[in-house]
Amino acid sequence: MGQCVVCGREGRAVSEVLGLCADCLRAEKPDAMARAAEVHRRARAEFALPEQPPTEGIRCGWCANDCRIPPGERGFCAVRRNEGGKLTGGTPRSGRVSWYHDPLPTNCVADWVCEGHHQRGKTNLAVFYESCSFDCLFCQNWHYRERGAGRRLVSAEQLASAVDDGTECICYFGGDPSTQMAHALAASRLALERHRVRVCWETNGAMSRAHIRAAAELSLRTGGCVKFDLKAHSRGIHVGLCGVGNERTLENFRWVAALARQRPEPPLLVASTLLVPGYVDAREVEGIARFIASLDRSIPYSLLGFHPDFLMPDLPRTSRRHAEECRQAALAAGLERVHIGNVHVLGPDCY
Repeated sequence: MGQCVVCGREGRAVSEVLGLCADCLRAEKPDAMARAAEVHRRARAEFALPEQPPTEGIRCGWCANDCRIPPGERGFCAVRRNEGGKLTGGTPRSGRVSWYHDPLPTNCVADWVCEGHHQRGKTNLAVFYESCSFDCLFCQNWHYRERGAGRRLVSAEQLASAVDDGTECICYFGGDPSTQMAHALAASRLALERHRVRVCWETNGAMSRAHIRAAAELSLRTGGCVKFDLKAHSRGIHVGLCGVGNERTLENFRWVAALARQRPEPPLLVASTLLVPGYVDAREVEGIARFIASLDRSIPYSLLGFHPDFLMPDLPRTSRRHAEECRQAALAAGLERVHIGNVHVLGPDCY
C-alpha cells in the first residue's frame, strides 16, 4: 500500500515508487511535480540513461524533448549522440532495433479495425525500436533498457531485407519509433520498392511534425494506420507517469486526424489508453475522449488493461469495473467506436 507524500492519501491507488496520488498530480502541486521529477531521475540513473534532456549543444529536434546534445554526450533517448560535432544514432545507417515475424492474426492494438489483421497465412513484421522519448514508470517493454548501448546497430537496408512476399504489414513500436524515425522511414521506403506491404505505427506521437507527417502519409498510401498511445489527459498525471508532458502528442494527433479524413476506412488514425489504476481513471478517459471527439467522433479508441510491471508492480490490475466505467465515459464524451482490448489481463472488481 502506497501513501501520497504530498497530501497523505493511502491506498492501493497510490504507487509506492511514485508516492503521489492522482489528485496532487492533476493539480500540478509544486511539491508533487518536484517529487515526480526526482523519481524519474532515479529511475533513469539505474540504467545509466541521461536523467533529463540536455540543454547545451547541437539541437536534435527529432522529438518533443528537443535535446541540445553536448560533445560526446547522448540525448534523453540515449540513442542520439554528439560525435565530433555530428549527431549520430537512429539514422538509416544505425538503428538500435530488433524484429520478428508475427503470424497473422496477431495481437496488434488496432486489430479490431484493421483489414490486414485477417490475412491468415501472412505475417506482420513487428519492429521494436530500443529507445524512447518518454520514461513511463509502468512500461510493459522496459527490458530493452538492460541491453543498453551494447546492442548491435543495424541499417535500414538490413531491416528492409526482412520483408518478404509473405509479409502483409510492418508495424513499428518499442520503446518508441519517435526517436529513430529516420531509420524507420528509410526502411519503409526500401521495403516498398520491393514489396506491397502496409506500414503501421504504434507510438506515443511525440516525434517532430516532419516525421509524423512522413509516417502518416506512408500509412495513408499503403493502407496502414497510425496508432497513438494517449497516456493521460491531464498534463500533471502525464508528467508523473511518463516523465514528460503530452503537448506534442496532442498536437500531432490533431494533425493526423485532419489527414485521416482522406481515408475513413480502414481508419488511418487509432487511439489507445492504458488504464493505470489510481491514475488513468474515468475522469482522465473522458478528457481524452472529448479531445478525440472534437476532431472526429468516428476515430477508434481502445482501452487497454494494465498489468503490474516495471516500477509499478504494487498497483492492481485494471478491474473489469474500471474498464467498463472508462468505456462508458468515452461513449458519453461523444466517441462512436470504443473498444476494451486485452480483456484477458483484467482483474477482479476489487479496486
